[in-house]
Amino acid sequence: MPPPADIVKVAIEWPGAYPKLMEIDQKKPLSAIIKEVCDGWSLANHEYFALQHADSSNFYITEKNRNEIKNGTILRLTTSPAQNAQQLHERIQSSSMDAKLEALKDLASLSRDVTFAQEFINLDGISLLTQMVESGTERYQKLQKIMKPCFGDMLSFTLTAFVELMDHGIVSWDTFSVAFIKKIASFVNKSAIDISILQRSLAILESMVLNSHDLYQKVAQEITIGQLIPHLQGSDQEIQTYTIAVINALFLKAPDERRQEMANILAQKQLRSIILTHVIRAQRAINNEMAHQLYVLQVLTFNLLEDRMMTKMDPQDQAQRDIIFELRRIAFDAESEPNNSSGSMEKRKSMYTRDYKKLGFINHVNPAMDFTQTPPGMLALDNMLYFAKHHQDAYIRIVLENSSREDKHECPFGRSSIELTKMLCEILKVGELPSETCNDFHPMFFTHDRSFEEFFCICIQLLNKTWKEMRATSEDFNKVMQVVKEQVMRALTTKPSSLDQFKSKLQNLSYTEILKIRQSERMNQEDFQSRPILQVLVLSAFAKSQSPALRRLRRESSGRSAPRFLAGQTAGGRYQSRGDGKGLPSYERERCP
Repeated sequence: MPPPADIVKVAIEWPGAYPKLMEIDQKKPLSAIIKEVCDGWSLANHEYFALQHADSSNFYITEKNRNEIKNGTILRLTTSPAQNAQQLHERIQSSSMDAKLEALKDLASLSRDVTFAQEFINLDGISLLTQMVESGTERYQKLQKIMKPCFGDMLSFTLTAFVELMDHGIVSWDTFSVAFIKKIASFVNKSAIDISILQRSLAILESMVLNSHDLYQKVAQEITIGQLIPHLQGSDQEIQTYTIAVINALFLKAPDERRQEMANILAQKQLRSIILTHVIRAQRAINNEMAHQLYVLQVLTFNLLEDRMMTKMDPQDQAQRDIIFELRRIAFDAESEPNNSSGSMEKRKSMYTRDYKKLGFINHVNPAMDFTQTPPGMLALDNMLYFAKHHQDAYIRIVLENSSREDKHECPFGRSSIELTKMLCEILKVGELPSETCNDFHPMFFTHDRSFEEFFCICIQLLNKTWKEMRATSEDFNKVMQVVKEQVMRALTTKPSSLDQFKSKLQNLSYTEILKIRQSERMNQEDFQSRPILQVLVLSAFAKSQSPALRRLRRESSGRSAPRFLAGQTAGGRYQSRGDGKGLPSYERERCP
C-alpha cells in the first residue's frame, strides 16, 4: 500500500551525529517537526534551529516552500535564519581581520537565501555593508601592501553579499548615498582592480541605473563610456558582459534627447569595432548572457531610427524637397536647368514629372507625398539618398534599367524603397523594447557604422534582382515583397558574420531556389500530416479484419483465447509502440516545443 501523500521520507543531518531517516508529515506545523528533530538529538531551544537543504543551495525550509520537499531529500538541521543573521551581523564587525573575512564569506553565501536575507536586512544589514564600503576601504587600503589578498577578498565578499541581498527586491535602490555610488564607480574607473571586485561593481552600477531614475543620473555623472571601453579590451568574457550591460542600461534609461548624443559618443570611441574585435571575433565561444547583451545593444542601436521612421515628410519643407531633387540629379545627371521663364517653367514641371515617374514614385507630380505615411516616413528617403551617394553605380543602374523597360515590367525604385524600408524595420523590430530573454544578435550588424543603411542597400538590389527573376509586373508587387522578405529572413537565420557573407547567402537564395525550398517544405508537411491518416486507415482495416468468423478461425488455429489475442495486438501493436505513453506518436512529439 503506497504511503499517504502528505508523508515525505527524508534524511536529516546534524554535525557530529549519524543522519536520521525520518517521515515528515506535511500537515504538521514546521515548528513541531523541528522540535521533534531536536528532541531526537537532545537539543534544547528548538526555536533557535531550522531545516535547510543539504545540497549546494543550502536554502532554508519554510512554510511557503516546504511542499517542494520530495521523497529521498537530504536535509540539515542548522541555526535558524534569525540567529544566523544576528551572529553574522556581529561577526562582520569583528576587529580581527581573519574573523571578519570568514564572516563576510559566510554572509556572501547565505545571502542568496531570501529567508536569511530578510532577517539580515531587518537588522539594518544593508546599511552596515554600505558603510563598510564607503569608509572601511580606506583603512583596509593602508594594509594592502602587507595583506593585499585579504583586502581584495574582503571587499569582494562584501560586494557579493550586497548584490545577493539587493537581488531579492526587499530594499529600494533609491536609498543609497552619493558617497556609496562614487565609491562603487571608483572601483570601475581604476585601471588595475581585482576581477571579482570589478565584476560586482559593474553589476551594482547596472542595477542602480535600471532600478532608479535618480541613480541613473548620478551614475551617468560618475561613469563615462571612455572609462568603460578598456574593460571590453580584456580577455575576461564575464567582465566584458557586465561592461556591455552597463552601457546598455545607460543607453536604455537615457532621455530621448540624450540617446543620439550617447550614440555619437559610442561611435567616436569606436565601441562597435572594439566589440567586433575583442568579443565577437575573439577566439572563444560567446555564452548566452553575452549574446543577450549584444542583442540588447543591437536593438537599442536600431531603435535610434524610430524618430526618422515616425517622421512624416513636410511637402513644404525645402530642405526635405532638396533630397528628392538630389536623387533625380544623381540618377539623370541634370547638369543644367531651363531658364526661369513662364514657358520654361512648364517644361521643367513636365521634365520633373517624367523623371519622378522613372524614379518609381507613386506621386509623379509631388513625390514628397509618398513619404507622408509612417512608418517608414523619412527613414525611407534617408535610405534612398544613402544608396544613391554611397552605391552610386548600382543606384543609377537600377533606375536606368527600369526606366527603359516596358511600363508594366518596371520595378518602381521609389515605391520599392519605401516598402522595403518598412519591411526591414518590421524584421528588426525597430521601436520595440528588447526582450528580457532573447539572445538573437547578428554579428554582421557590428561590422559597419551604418549597418542599417548597408542592409537596405543590399536588399534593394536583391529586390530588383528578384523582380526580374519573377518577371513581375506592377500587379505582382506584393508577391515580390513577400518573396524578398522570405529571402532576407532565411539569410538572417544563418547568422552571417559580415554584410558580404549576407550578400553571398542571398545570391544562393534566388527565386527558383525559394520555390524549391517551399516545395520541399510543403512535401515534408504533407508527409507529417498524412501519417496520422495512414495510421487511422491501417487501424480501421485491422479492426474490420476482426470479424467473428475470422476471430473464431484464428482462435481454433492458434489455441489462444480471443481476449488475449486482441489484448496483445492493441497493447503491443506497431502503431501504439511508436508512442511513449504520453498520447503522442514519436513524429508528433518531435514537433512539440
